[in-house]
Amino acid sequence: MTSTAPKTLQGKDADPQPAGWQQRLRRFGYAPRPVIGLRERLVPPYTRPSERLWPVFGIPPAVVNPLLRTAAWGGPLLVALVAGVLRFWNLGSPKAVIFDETYYAKDAWALINQGYEGSWPKDIDKSILRDPSSVPIPTDPGYVVHPPVGKWVIGIGEQLFGFTPFGWRFMVAVLGTLSVLMLCRIGRRLFRSTFLGCLAGALLAVDGLHFVMSRTALLDLVLMFFVLAAFGALVVDRDWARRRLAAALPVDEDGVLRPDATVAETLRLGWRPWRLTAGLMLGLAAGTKWNGLYVMAAFGLLTVLWDVGTRRTAGAVQPYRAVLKKDLVPAFVSTVPVAIVTYIASWTGWIVTDKGYFRDWAGTAGKGGSFTWLPDWLRSLWHYETEVYQFHVNLTSGHTYQSNPWSWIVLGRPVSYYYESPSAGIDGCPSDAADKCASEVLALGTPLLWWAACFAIAYILWRWLFRRDWRAGAIACGIAAGWVPWFFYQERTIFLFYAVVFVPFLCLAVAMMLGAILGPPGSDERRRAIGAIGAGVLVLLIIWNFIYFHPLYTGTPIPVEDWRNRMWLDTWV
Repeated sequence: MTSTAPKTLQGKDADPQPAGWQQRLRRFGYAPRPVIGLRERLVPPYTRPSERLWPVFGIPPAVVNPLLRTAAWGGPLLVALVAGVLRFWNLGSPKAVIFDETYYAKDAWALINQGYEGSWPKDIDKSILRDPSSVPIPTDPGYVVHPPVGKWVIGIGEQLFGFTPFGWRFMVAVLGTLSVLMLCRIGRRLFRSTFLGCLAGALLAVDGLHFVMSRTALLDLVLMFFVLAAFGALVVDRDWARRRLAAALPVDEDGVLRPDATVAETLRLGWRPWRLTAGLMLGLAAGTKWNGLYVMAAFGLLTVLWDVGTRRTAGAVQPYRAVLKKDLVPAFVSTVPVAIVTYIASWTGWIVTDKGYFRDWAGTAGKGGSFTWLPDWLRSLWHYETEVYQFHVNLTSGHTYQSNPWSWIVLGRPVSYYYESPSAGIDGCPSDAADKCASEVLALGTPLLWWAACFAIAYILWRWLFRRDWRAGAIACGIAAGWVPWFFYQERTIFLFYAVVFVPFLCLAVAMMLGAILGPPGSDERRRAIGAIGAGVLVLLIIWNFIYFHPLYTGTPIPVEDWRNRMWLDTWV
């Protein structure tokens, strides 16, 4: 029998006729979703700006492709350069030991010089600021409650530039700048848009909390860097696995990629170096602060679900079973054991010495027991870790700046790291000031960015739950991994600056929301113009907001009245 269907409906490029209700809704502006091929679903292409854009800027067509290739790295590098200038400018100011620098700067100096933290005398900070060379490193071991990776990082800067505020802040500023570069590239890969990737990085560059933490020798910015690096490595691994599977799928006689259940369920994806990289980064994160363990669990689940989605898209009938048989064990081996080995290796300085705190516990108070077959150093390390765990879970002493994690997203209670009130004409206070000045370093996120992020979180949750957008789910996972665990320790003394770990994911959420405001691909010029105006105004307001609060981020003396004007909420004082 000869088919009477039109020829155009038999070819591979034929579009199905819209249903009756869809046809009727066209008059009200309804447009059906475009049908995306399998190859594009597995390996989405990067978006290109509209061809109408280039004549506006007088760019000839021959220059467009080289310009786009350059922008892939040139844009992120430019954003990172701006972030670096902001973070390194006058990095040694205030010339003081601010907030918990009193612990980590000194521990890092001892660690980098003798392999273990010392027990420093009280009130030694002024002597260090006056003449660090006259202050001996204590040989008596000190009791510390965080693993050593972050202090090793801080110590590298001290080894390069001395035991000074600039020295102990240097490497943190380096990681803060590099995290902006990483976020640009991660955002570009997530959204398949150089513009949105650079926008996410630019938002991170002007976030006040990230800025302050990049200029302070605390551990949380170091933790954030390794968490973001692990996330980026897993995103690259996801793309790599999907390309590998796409290359193995059959192609029909018309050159169209076809799903295949056998290939999708039996193909072994083999060596995955980016997943090993993620395991290394997660080990370094846990070796900085223990909440990196929660991130490891969340990211581990995320990458397994990505594998399920990849095999389902490729045609697997039972994708969960396929992942269980082909991917789960390699995923575990390439992350968890790598992270554990990395964590233990970070304690090498403590292991090779005989003077570290609890270093000889197994040979003294810990003699006997059921695990004497283990090396003494491992038993001593385990005892040390159990003691530290008890310290953390029982840390309930009150603090002026402690806050509940529910209030973090709205910046309910920021932390003041440093405050001085110089008189007019002294220590940078303007001589014409009517009253004293206020010089403060306040760990406060850029308010308009964080308040916009409240709406962005709602948007990505909607995208994930109702549109099954994997990008929204990935961003939500990053936010949850850094934020949700603290709700289980609400009775513990915790602070808003812990939230810096998930700030990059807030910026990704806001960038995704701004992309939606700009309009989907194929939008008409009027829709694009309205979206560009709305998104542009919001971005400019966020930048202005950062500039407005900049004196509070850097300890710049300003008249007390100007300082009061910046205390938008009573809880900020």
